[in-house]
Amino acid sequence: MTATIRRTVAGALCVAATVAWLVTGRGVFWPRWVYFAVGIVLLGRLLLRRALRVPPGRRLWLALDAAACALIGCADLSVWVLTGGGYFWPAWTLLGLATIVGLHAWVVSRPPGARERELTERIATLTRSRRSAVDQQAAELKRIERDLHDGAQARLVSLALTLGLAGDLLRRDVDGAAQLLAEARATATAALDDIRTVTQSIHPAVLADRGLGDAVRALALDLAVPVTVTGEPPAQLPPAVQTAAYFAVAEALANVAKHSAAAEACVTFDRAGDLLRIHVDDNGSGGADPGRGTGLRGIMGRLDAIDARLSVDSPAGGPTRVTVTIPIEPA
Repeated sequence: MTATIRRTVAGALCVAATVAWLVTGRGVFWPRWVYFAVGIVLLGRLLLRRALRVPPGRRLWLALDAAACALIGCADLSVWVLTGGGYFWPAWTLLGLATIVGLHAWVVSRPPGARERELTERIATLTRSRRSAVDQQAAELKRIERDLHDGAQARLVSLALTLGLAGDLLRRDVDGAAQLLAEARATATAALDDIRTVTQSIHPAVLADRGLGDAVRALALDLAVPVTVTGEPPAQLPPAVQTAAYFAVAEALANVAKHSAAAEACVTFDRAGDLLRIHVDDNGSGGADPGRGTGLRGIMGRLDAIDARLSVDSPAGGPTRVTVTIPIEPA
């Protein structure tokens, strides 16, 4: 029911009551109670709408409490006026309502307890991670589209043109057609490599086939800096957790190779109770700062989505330790 319809119905009730009073011979103006009921309903709806504009939390409950007390106070005052005044008995009701709202406001003004602070921080983290996940997904889709457009699609277009030229030369110049077919084969191979590279950036095949530990070891073999991998991650890690941990380690190792000037690095899987810690250590120059680059910030957003954390300890001069802490659900 729209606001216009509600106002129309309320007005019609008031008019009907007034007409009925006029038709029945007037006397005591009883339609005032109809006006009272309609006014209380409309006022209650108005107060509720204003209270619900307050953001969720303790202040929302205070706003709802104040709205209910205000409605009760207005109803008592209206009844006192409509019954002819006299002894101002609504004073006791108003005093009690004011006490209730005042105590509630005092409770709200006090610092939140440890549990409430923890829940508030948790909600903020979930909100931030959800926003980050959505933004990261959109950026990832744009990157995949760009990589396919600039790589595999361009090569496939070239392949189609080359095959068309080879078909035209097949009867007139067999050697030229054979050369074009060889070029087409090379182009097809390059297009497959481009597609394989894009799929690897989405979800590495070795991660799906052999798990997080072997995927990190395979990653370490391709790095210019010697990397030692020790320990084993739990076998029951969900795929989303394994993927986030893999890309976090990959980004940390990429930073080692690009920026640290390290002679060696080490990846350690360390489980302690319901936590898995992955340490990436190097003996480089140090000075790594997640706030100065986009790589580690992106990894932090990915880790937020699985309730994991990333910390960096990298004093000037080294060494550097990047730690990924992942909660493990009981089996």
